Amino acid sequence: MLHALARGLAVIACFSASSFAAVAAIDGKYVKTPTGYLLVLKPGDDVSAHLSELAEREKIPGGSVSGIGFLEEVKFAYFDVQTKEYISKTYNDVELTNLTGSLAWKEGKPSLHIHGTVAGRDYQAFGGHILDSRVGRGTLELYVTVFDKALDRIFDAEINANTLKIK
Repeated sequence: MLHALARGLAVIACFSASSFAAVAAIDGKYVKTPTGYLLVLKPGDDVSAHLSELAEREKIPGGSVSGIGFLEEVKFAYFDVQTKEYISKTYNDVELTNLTGSLAWKEGKPSLHIHGTVAGRDYQAFGGHILDSRVGRGTLELYVTVFDKALDRIFDAEINANTLKIK
């Protein structure tokens, strides 16, 4: 599971492989495609841990991520620019109707910046920055488009946030 960002930090929350207690087991869960990879996750799988493991294993220099499927739990966050803190909320047993994000590197580790939208059985939709997510009762399909240029995430003091840098 991902740790919450420390209070007072004004950075884009980005997943890092060092945030996980265990390395994700991705053997047999992904295939190479003409533009990157298709990763199919099963119930209980930690989404960001598996994406980070794929990035490390396949040495993906940078890319974009999209996906759909079922989530047992998702923790969204909204960054309050006034307080420079994230306001988070967790939803359970939802369908992920859209996941969009970027895959970059920060200090030698994969750094994911992911947003998404989910809906429950009442068809009400919620979305935001995904801090944490775990696959639910079905599968989750993730499409990783690999870029030929490396992407790094660096701290930009002017806007007080982590931003993408194209090498």
